[in-house]
This record gives sequence, structure tokens and C-alpha cells, in this order.
Amino acid sequence: MRIGICGLGTVGSGLFNLLESNRADIERKVGRNIILSQVGCRRDHPDCDLSSTNVTRDIFEVANNPDVDVLVELIGGTDVAKDLVMQAISNGKHIVTANKALIALHGDEVFSAAEQAGVSVHYEAAVAGGIPIVKSIREGLAGNTIEWVAGIINGTTNFILTEMSREGSNRSFDDVLAEAQALGYAEADPTFDVEGIDAAHKLTILAAIAFGVPLNFSAMYTEGISAISADDIKFANELGYCIKHLGIARQSGDGLELRVHPTLVEKDQMLAQVNGVMNAVMVGSDAAGSTMYYGAGAGAGPTASSVMADIIDIVRGGKLPDLGFASLAPTDILPIEKVKSSYCLRLGVVDQAGVMANVSTILSRHRVSIEALIQKDARRGDAQIVILTDEVLESEMVDAISEIEANEAVTSKVSMIRVSNL
Repeated sequence: MRIGICGLGTVGSGLFNLLESNRADIERKVGRNIILSQVGCRRDHPDCDLSSTNVTRDIFEVANNPDVDVLVELIGGTDVAKDLVMQAISNGKHIVTANKALIALHGDEVFSAAEQAGVSVHYEAAVAGGIPIVKSIREGLAGNTIEWVAGIINGTTNFILTEMSREGSNRSFDDVLAEAQALGYAEADPTFDVEGIDAAHKLTILAAIAFGVPLNFSAMYTEGISAISADDIKFANELGYCIKHLGIARQSGDGLELRVHPTLVEKDQMLAQVNGVMNAVMVGSDAAGSTMYYGAGAGAGPTASSVMADIIDIVRGGKLPDLGFASLAPTDILPIEKVKSSYCLRLGVVDQAGVMANVSTILSRHRVSIEALIQKDARRGDAQIVILTDEVLESEMVDAISEIEANEAVTSKVSMIRVSNL
């Protein structure tokens, strides 16, 4: 099997070196020779010995090379990557990619072209790096009906929330973000990660696999972590929770929930123990129950491991049904207003009699029940109130918050964070 690699950055260099170092073991497992026919990259990578490798600066030369059976797309982005992959497919090449944005945004077109050409597209590395979550859902849990999927699927946001949550840290989002950038965990422009776009791309793919629905990134509710404060972290801790940035896909009687947002998770839940840049995905299914998959969500070695697993699948002749075809049944995606959840509300109020009674009355009018409440001592005439609610429709919660904020005794905007109900 002849391989062509396009892109020699972090993942591409990791794959190159993994293939070189483990070639004998890999070939023993698959019973065939794996030949690296060509590498397409803008510049050489200092960690890769390319002295005996056919290297081109034109990645489309790899897509058109008759000596390449499998094109591995590791250049990132969507426009050029899509053109590259479509060109390779038209030339009868199988595709392996780590590009979550490409699959989430253009997967239907890519998979349809692959079906017509009789080739396959593999994308294990596009979701959660080195965690084999795609294979686990599509193969290990194939006999199950999936009820929900929830995960920490972005290492940058998990690192920031972990550092903000360390005992006694009292650190702001901006402070920890600067540290993450200094450590290389966050980009100079961190929007893609901290505002949830990266996680939403990954959840789009997971939901399609788990529930057999078309890729539907545009219907995803996406909220980042930039508004999370040290006070949010502190009060969540007092209530027995930590805050995690979760991607959640859940099938309900009214449709499919697709949402990415900060979430209060009880400290004794497994996802609450996932810290730093690590990723984890939990799957709820009818036969196997709740299972969790944990590991490194990014990096040269872990992601290259998943890319190599896909190459091995192709070498072995494995082909699972692709996504994006007409056989995938469209389903109603619930707008966030129609999703039921519990909530943690935090607000500042004037420290005077009757204020809490007014807030409780407003919540009750919108069918919101209070499960727990914290009221902190007054500071300069103001008090902090934190309320944990029972489940209610988001539309009711939003209306209640709007009415609460209009009350003259309320001195701040209401902070609202959803609570895990898995």
C-alpha cells in the first residue's frame, strides 16, 4: 500500500516518524508492505529525515501521483484541503484526514464523491486526537442504540477551566488564557477554541456517527468560556460542582440536542476528573450503559496514532459505511430554547429585605423551581445570590432572567450556566 502525506506540520511529522520507527511492527500486523511514496509540504520539518523521501512543494502533485494509493490530508483549513481531497478522490485514492472542519462543513460532498469513485474516507483523528472514539462508536457499540454523547473535546478550554478551578487560584479567564498561549496550548488568536467552534466541529461528526443523521454544523448551539469568571468557579465549587466545557448530543422525544457550552458537572462524575489538556468522551447506550474514552486530544504522537490506525484499516481492506448519504435520516434539531436543563444563576442584588422573595416569585411565575441557594454577605450594600434550579425549558429560563434583570433591586446581569443532566 502506497501512502502520500500532504502537510508536514505537527501531525504530519508525527505520522512520518511513527511510520519510520514502527514500520516493521505495523507491517507484521497487516501482512503487507507500507510504502511512503511522496510527501507534499511547503517546507521540510526539522524532526524528519527526508533524505530518502520523494518530496514536493506542490501538494496537488501527490493527489495526481499514480504511485499513491492513500492520500493523507494533514494541511488543515477547508478550501484548499477540500480541493485537494476531491482531486485525490477523482483519481481513485482513499483518503485519511485529521481535518474536523473539512468533515463537519463539507463531509456530505466529500463522502458522496468517494462513494461514486469506490474509495473510502477515514477520519478517526478528526475527533479527540489519540482517543479511538469514532471506531468505538461505529464498531464497539455498533449493536447499541446510542442515547447521548457528551465530552470534553477541546484541550485549550479544558486547560483554562482546570487552572481557574485550582484551589485558591482565583485566576481570571484572561490571565489563564495568556498562560495557555505562552505554553503553546492556545493560538495567538484563540477564538476558534475558546468560543467553542473547534468543539462544535467535532460534535457535529460524533452526532452523525452516533445517531445516523446528516452532518449539521449550522444547527449546533455554540457557546464559549470567555464569560466564565472566578466567581462562577468559586460558587460552583461550593455547590459541589466544577465547570467543564462540554459538547453534548442527546436524543429526546422532541428531536436531537446539539450543543456546546460551559456546564456544571458534579465533582464525583468521571468527566469532572478530566483535567489539563486531556480529552474524554462519554457515551450512553442501551446495552453497554455509560462508557468513557479518555486520552490526549491533540499532539503529534496521539493524533498520528489515530491517522495510522485509519491507514491500517484501509490496508486491511476494511470499509465502514460512510456518512452523508441519502440513507441517513434527517432529524429535527432542537433549538436551544426548547432544550430542558437545570441552571446555575448568579446575580448581585441590593442587600435589603424582600429581594430574594421577589426573585423567587419571578422564577415561580416561569415554572422554575429552586433546588439550592447561596447568599453571600453584603459588600458595600450589595449581596451575591447563587441559585441552582430544577429542570426547565430554556425559553422559560431566559424569560425569567429578563424579568429578574429588570428588577431595580438587581444590580448586575444574571450569569447563567447550564447544569449537566446526563
